[in-house]
Amino acid sequence: MQTPELPREAFFTDADKAVDQLCLLYEKSTAFLADAFRKAMVEGQPATRFRAYYPEIRITTTSFAHVDSRLSFGHVSAPGTHATTVTQPRLFRRYLKQQIRLLMENHGVPVSVGVSDTPIPVHFAVAAQTDVTVPQEGAAEFILRDVFDVPDLSTTNDDIVNGTHVPGPDGPAPLAPFTAQRIDYSLARLSHYTATDPSHFQNFVLFTNYQFYVSEFEAYARAMLADPDSGYTSFVSTGNVEITAADQEIPPTLKQPQMPTYHLKRPGDAGITLVNIGVGPSNAKTATDHIAVLRPHAWLMVGHCAGLRNTQALGDFVLAHAYLREDRVLDDDLPVWVPIPALAEIQIALEEAVAEETQLKGYDLKRIMRTGTVASVDNRNWELRDQEGPVQRLSQSRAVALDMESATIAANGFRFRVPYGTLLCVSDKPLHGELKLPGMASAFYQTQVARHLRIGIRAMERLREMPLERIHSRKLRAFDETAFL
Repeated sequence: MQTPELPREAFFTDADKAVDQLCLLYEKSTAFLADAFRKAMVEGQPATRFRAYYPEIRITTTSFAHVDSRLSFGHVSAPGTHATTVTQPRLFRRYLKQQIRLLMENHGVPVSVGVSDTPIPVHFAVAAQTDVTVPQEGAAEFILRDVFDVPDLSTTNDDIVNGTHVPGPDGPAPLAPFTAQRIDYSLARLSHYTATDPSHFQNFVLFTNYQFYVSEFEAYARAMLADPDSGYTSFVSTGNVEITAADQEIPPTLKQPQMPTYHLKRPGDAGITLVNIGVGPSNAKTATDHIAVLRPHAWLMVGHCAGLRNTQALGDFVLAHAYLREDRVLDDDLPVWVPIPALAEIQIALEEAVAEETQLKGYDLKRIMRTGTVASVDNRNWELRDQEGPVQRLSQSRAVALDMESATIAANGFRFRVPYGTLLCVSDKPLHGELKLPGMASAFYQTQVARHLRIGIRAMERLREMPLERIHSRKLRAFDETAFL
């Protein structure tokens, strides 16, 4: 077996230098695999096997740290050894520097950077190489897995974030919520589903379930690019088309991806990403499963819903403070008995954004916004079922709105420790005879979408101004939590 020649394990007290070493190890390893793969595809069956390993960060502590009890991250929970494998350290450089620096400050010990015992699958190693494509099984002149490592789903899972991971008797405890191969899997999926490179994603993510929001988001982005004081630097559309001026053209997309995604960028990844997940809890889970590995600071759902109360009017807003989970897609990962709490920081940001946009305050705000339980179901035509059972459950839960995505996005935010929230807009009232019909829908969209989107953006801009330790509160952390966010 051939492996790359790499530096030995080294200890660091400087986060910048530690990340530099991670980059060196990773790039030498992936270059080694890419070169070997290119040669094998030209010359045929190699006489040896090629293997390279992910780099790894490791910290060992011998005492409990005396850290600020208000902090929810940046320290290990108990003495011992904690480690995580790392992929694409240049993409995650800012995140890695931040997390490593906090570890050093809180524990007063160095971190070690070396080579792990987890092989890098060749598919992920060559992902960034535009001139290389890994053929499907049987298409090459040799059996791929006899020569290179391939993705192994038996070790690519969510055991750490689900709280079911059990380290071996002599193995280190996890240092981060995701392993390198789990991250690589999601990065590949993100490019496929969104038609944008993961490097464009910003730390504040809006999800919507209607294309109308996309047009408004582009219009808002162009207005921001025209304003030299906005702080935004570029706008990225599907196909990685990036513009930096308000009047630049964006060519039409010939083939829309499953979840079209757009990025209004700002230095430090502090801008806003909009993902049109379409309709349904399955799409909502897919999108959040993969975006979570980028460790965003917040994500919000800004979509449409059915209003369930007669006192609601079309165009009213619903600020979710609880969720009735009948989406079913997360039941195996997060049991339905787990409460999904409202996060005060998100709730306040959304309420203040509604007040600012509508110029209503205090008690008057209740005229157009209701706070309450949002029910998410997996049946788009739930209205056609026998109404006695569903309506009774909705009433017992005190639900004020119903959709198909919000509870999924919130529940996955809870599961992945990503701050979450929901602000919906009432687009129909099926229990009261106001169905979503084409003519009515068109008028509704013209008058409400722009305002709704601006509220979501205002809320994100408020969250951006908060200290990181305030956004990532202790409410999302378990008993024995990873040090990295």
